[in-house]
Order: sequence, then C-alpha cells, then structure tokens
Amino acid sequence: MDKNVISSDKAPAALGPYSAGIKTGNMLFLSGQLGIDPATGKLPEGIEAQAKQSLANIEALLAAAGATFDNVVKTTVLLADIADFATVNEIYASKFSEPFPARSAFQVGALPAGGLVEIEVIAAL
Repeated sequence: MDKNVISSDKAPAALGPYSAGIKTGNMLFLSGQLGIDPATGKLPEGIEAQAKQSLANIEALLAAAGATFDNVVKTTVLLADIADFATVNEIYASKFSEPFPARSAFQVGALPAGGLVEIEVIAAL
C-alpha cells in the first residue's frame, strides 16, 4: 500500500507519534486537529477561537494534499463540553456546503493540551 504523509507549516506539528495526514490512493485521512495556532504553538482562548483555528489547520492540511472542504466526506467533532455544540456547529457550517459530509459529534472526558474542540476529517480526492 502506498502511503504519503501530509503536513503543512500552516498547521501545528503532531503532538505525538502520528502523522497530521496520510494520503493513500484517492483517500485522505487527517488526524484530529486541535485549535492550536501554528505560529505560537498555543491554544487561543475560548471555543469560538479554537473551533476557527481547528478548521484553519484542517484547511491548510487539505490544501497541502491538493484538496478543499468540498472533498471532505466524513468528519468527527470532539468537544470537551457538548454545550458548545451549537457554537461549533455555526462555525463548522461556514466551511462546508451541500452535500454536507457525514458527521459524528461527541463530548469527551478531556482533549490533549486542554483543548475545547478537536476535529478530524476523511476526504476523497
């Protein structure tokens, strides 16, 4: 199987032994993206800023693979607090158009680095 690592200097480096993205065949699998600002290496304050940065990180990785949000077929949204769902949903909706990708959303016990939201995507190229 042919696997190509996808990364971008416009997205934060992985926090552990994993790739930010893997392209195999016509499929792209992006690891979950926290709202870490790649310029500072820090999380911005608040759910809105973190959700916007998470999606900016995803956009940078998609671009590195020659893709856009239109290529995304599945997303998973992980939230530290499900009460933030409506806020994240509004920001999320600004990046996607119909037909919307399939999606799952969960509240989790905690996210790495104290993040409030983490989003991962699968795209077809």
